[in-house]
Amino acid sequence: MASTTAAFLSTLASSAATASLSNTAPSGVRFLPAQISSRRGWRAAVPRAAVSGTEKAQPAASSSSEGSSKPGKKKVAAADERVMQVHSIEEFDGALKAAKNRLVVVEFAASHSASSSRIYPTMVQLSRTCGDVDFLLVMGDESEATRALCAREGVAQVPHFSFYKGAAKVHEEEGIGPDQLAGDVLYYGDNHQAVVQLGSRQEVEALVDEHRGEGGKLVVLDVGLKHCGPCVKVYPTVVKLSRTMADTTVFARMNGDENDGCMEFLRDMDVVEVPTFLFIRDGKIVGRYIGSGKGELVGEILRYNGVRVTY
Repeated sequence: MASTTAAFLSTLASSAATASLSNTAPSGVRFLPAQISSRRGWRAAVPRAAVSGTEKAQPAASSSSEGSSKPGKKKVAAADERVMQVHSIEEFDGALKAAKNRLVVVEFAASHSASSSRIYPTMVQLSRTCGDVDFLLVMGDESEATRALCAREGVAQVPHFSFYKGAAKVHEEEGIGPDQLAGDVLYYGDNHQAVVQLGSRQEVEALVDEHRGEGGKLVVLDVGLKHCGPCVKVYPTVVKLSRTMADTTVFARMNGDENDGCMEFLRDMDVVEVPTFLFIRDGKIVGRYIGSGKGELVGEILRYNGVRVTY
């Protein structure tokens, strides 16, 4: 089995240099007994995900990665030094503990999965550009130890991505492409100073007060949920806008399910769908946009900044 794993890793390293990545991931490969995947539906009291009807699918991203085909004992390859392969529950738990509150992204893969091979170069590229995130690889068919780890984490199909913070799972995805993976990493591992992270009503009020009166900026508050697909998808646009519009606009984010206080704040603001963007000027909510349409969001921000927009 070790030789099979080595062959898979060699394929990953070589495909990193040549493969063109696609957003359309083929069906996953099962290496554990079929399990019923429990996807929690939103309760009526929780805001539901909203998708803009004008949003268009983005083209697939192309990624390349140069690396050695010789895997290390615990690491994938010399050039992939920030993607660590773990071989047991003990190593896995140790890596999560060592990460503390950093985001940990884990790809659960299999040696016979072409989809695992195709998505892996994106993991390598992200590991090089996201210094505040740890990346792990688990080969589910490597040994009984890794099968036991997959069973414990509820992984029945690969490639499967799980996201952890403080050793707790905060999100998971399977059957995704490079753009979705990159967006998830940005959303759950965001430490960008340009987007203010808010975790309470008091923090919202302090930010709003800071931008009252003459010289105050438009505050755009991105309200979402941790497991909201449209919230994740639009967030890279929010990050980009926070950098390009810093002179006129302050961007902030609050996840309603971060704590009870945040959820209460959402109810008080009459937020029933996410993502919802609240536009705040001089201490007052002057408008809102519901949805994840990138072009529409930009248009609304410009409009509330006094720029005439025609559609």
